[in-house]
Amino acid sequence: QVQLVESGGGLVQAGGYLRLSCAASGRTSGTYAMAWFRQAPGKEREFVAGVTWGGRSTDYADPVKGRFTISRDNANTVSLHMNSLKPEDTAVYYCAARHMYIVRDTTLYDSWGQGTQVTVSP
Repeated sequence: QVQLVESGGGLVQAGGYLRLSCAASGRTSGTYAMAWFRQAPGKEREFVAGVTWGGRSTDYADPVKGRFTISRDNANTVSLHMNSLKPEDTAVYYCAARHMYIVRDTTLYDSWGQGTQVTVSP
């Protein structure tokens, strides 16, 4: 089991920038993908971005393409750089991990963090 801890959420004005970080610990051996999901009040959890173990491949949801960047800082840390934030980006952001490939299905991730709140004011 991999334990994940997110940090970096907060309150920012529209157009601003935030960086989220996710640190993995525990059984981190082997190749695994890491991803960010978000869940707004009253909505389902949705995929935001993912990165493979080596950092070579990434995937982004259409609403964040061109604004968010996911990076694998080292084997056990991933960051989400969020630029040009919009009020509709307001949500709890979750880090997730699974073996091998990036997928967008929440049910296919083995490990989840506790979430960090991101609030974007108009």
